Amino acid sequence: MIVLRYGLQARFLAMMALALLVVLALVALLWNRQERVQGEVEGVSREAMRSMVNEGIRQRGEGTVGELAESLANPLYYFDLEAIGSVGRTVLRQAGTRYVIVYDNAGNVLHDGSESIPSYGKRMDDPMAAQAIAARAVHTQIDSSTMDVSAPIMIGRQRIGGVRVGYDLKVVRGSQDRAIANLRARLGELGRRHLLWVGLLGTGLLMLGALMLWLIQRTLVRPIRQLADAARTIEAGHFDIHLPASEREDEVGDLMRAFARMGRSVARHDRDIRKMAYTDALTGLSNRLAFRESLDQRMAMLDGGDRELALLFADIDDFKRVNDTLGHDVGDDVLVQFARRITATVERLGGDDALLARFGGDEFVILVQNGFYPHDDVRTTASRLAGALVEELGQPIPVEERQVFLGTSIGITLFPDDASGATALMKNGDIAMYQAKVAGKNCHRFYSRAMDQAVERRVHLEHELRGAWDRGELSLAYQPVFRVSDGVMVGAEALLRWMHPTQGLIAPSVFIDVAEQCGLIETLGPQVLRAACFDAVAWHRSRGGDPLFVSVNVSPRQLRHGDLPEVVADCLRDSGLTAQCLHLELTETAVIGDETHASALLSKLRETGVKVWLDDFGTGFSGLSHLRRVPVDGVKIDRSFIADILRDPDDLALTTAIIALAHSQGITVVAEGVEKEGQYELLRERDCDLAQGYWLGHPVPMAEFQALLCPA
Repeated sequence: MIVLRYGLQARFLAMMALALLVVLALVALLWNRQERVQGEVEGVSREAMRSMVNEGIRQRGEGTVGELAESLANPLYYFDLEAIGSVGRTVLRQAGTRYVIVYDNAGNVLHDGSESIPSYGKRMDDPMAAQAIAARAVHTQIDSSTMDVSAPIMIGRQRIGGVRVGYDLKVVRGSQDRAIANLRARLGELGRRHLLWVGLLGTGLLMLGALMLWLIQRTLVRPIRQLADAARTIEAGHFDIHLPASEREDEVGDLMRAFARMGRSVARHDRDIRKMAYTDALTGLSNRLAFRESLDQRMAMLDGGDRELALLFADIDDFKRVNDTLGHDVGDDVLVQFARRITATVERLGGDDALLARFGGDEFVILVQNGFYPHDDVRTTASRLAGALVEELGQPIPVEERQVFLGTSIGITLFPDDASGATALMKNGDIAMYQAKVAGKNCHRFYSRAMDQAVERRVHLEHELRGAWDRGELSLAYQPVFRVSDGVMVGAEALLRWMHPTQGLIAPSVFIDVAEQCGLIETLGPQVLRAACFDAVAWHRSRGGDPLFVSVNVSPRQLRHGDLPEVVADCLRDSGLTAQCLHLELTETAVIGDETHASALLSKLRETGVKVWLDDFGTGFSGLSHLRRVPVDGVKIDRSFIADILRDPDDLALTTAIIALAHSQGITVVAEGVEKEGQYELLRERDCDLAQGYWLGHPVPMAEFQALLCPA
């Protein structure tokens, strides 16, 4: 005897019982449904037959009454009641005819087909009489038991009376009811036959279920119980399971052998899985998950005590430039080297309890809990560690036979001074790191509550800036550029200005940086370029003579995007400005990120006739030697050198060297920030080509600049 538990076997029995109940319910449902369908079929058939019978009677009656009206025309005209009665009795003797009435135009009965004509002279007042009297053609009316067909009796076009014939519908419906009864009997026989087949099918299903129950017990239940015991063993943490060797060559045998292999594989990979869950795959450091768990544990232990901890958020400056210019493989190599340097520095200065993790991308986080030196607090240790990291990570990194220079911005936040929870503490560290980037990058900053307000203001400023151009708040101002040799104006630099409706004029150094950081400069840049081209065309039309050039600043993001030549070509084509009248200004840092890409892009621009200038020359990383590798038409000496050339011999010597070197290569030199007459005279002595500055002319709106071109 087989003892059952609520396993597969018991479940299958329950399923069979449920299936039986379902079959019985279906049989009952089918029986009920069949009864309803049978009733619906009977009703539809009855209605169809009634419609056909009524239609047949109507057609027959209208034909008969029409002929009757024609045959009664002469008798009625001569008022021959005997002839009228003879015709009426002939129709009245037909099966199903209830009455025949001949009447005059006033609706008075002239004959009813009887011998004595008891209704003679009486006015017809039954419910159908009014319509019959008024009918001018064959007219049919039907109530519950009678179909009344009337027709006018005409002599030519003159109506002299009418005739009505009533047909008894009950006689016809009797034959209809007999036909419906026959149909009901046949439908009942068909239903019983269907139920018999359903019963046979249910019995077959039950027999099949019993057979399947026996097969399941033999081929599935027993091996599955063995697998369940093995699974419980694995669940208990014992991965080396021992299943009896199965010689079955079917899927169950394959499953048992695979289960055994799986147990061994799980045991082999358990340690690897645990490691992967908490380790960064690239650097081998702890990942965000592991770091957060450690941070929560340490904050819980320190809660309510006097001890502190510090979080350092370190983010590599301009790391995207490495991926964009050298490829992601080189970027991964740089990250690995960064991780090694950070690890070495943290081990040297972070203390025994320091924890380092990579949060993803180019962001690393360091937890410092104790002072490294006996008398240091956590703040001092964090500051010393951050300074060492900035210095160490600022050293060149050798990759693919070249050196990459990158910096690191570090934000520091303290527990419990800055926040009491892990989430808020990590948010504060991220804010402090962002402020380090705003401060110029490659430095560290401690979190302060004022930073929250600064971040909020910056986010608000970004939101306002996104619609400023469409709202007309952004406009262009033009600063004249003069030829130094004779003081003639030869062009102007387009400068973007923002007049905020509530904050007034916002400094370009503020909102241009926001546009660069959020990527909005990729939209504003082409808009500024297009507007400057159209304005330059307007200058030429109003001034005449030699055309002036317009110079437009191009951001590093626009240069990296790669479609700058196409954007420039579209602006020149749409505005009608000649390419020689457009100068593009790029900073050295925008060009040296990827000299190969930049050189190819600038060469393509210069081939169209557009001039390319290097702005803020002398402040970048390249130095004077960069002029030999980048195809440019001009350089703008940074205003920081021009400001001190009257009193600083070094700035004067450097300015002179830039002019000489540029001229030796056929490159135009522009001095910006000329604010004194002495500076201008000194530049003319050194053969500087062009100059601009407040001493020569301030940036002015388009209308004022046109007034300068055409003085009254």
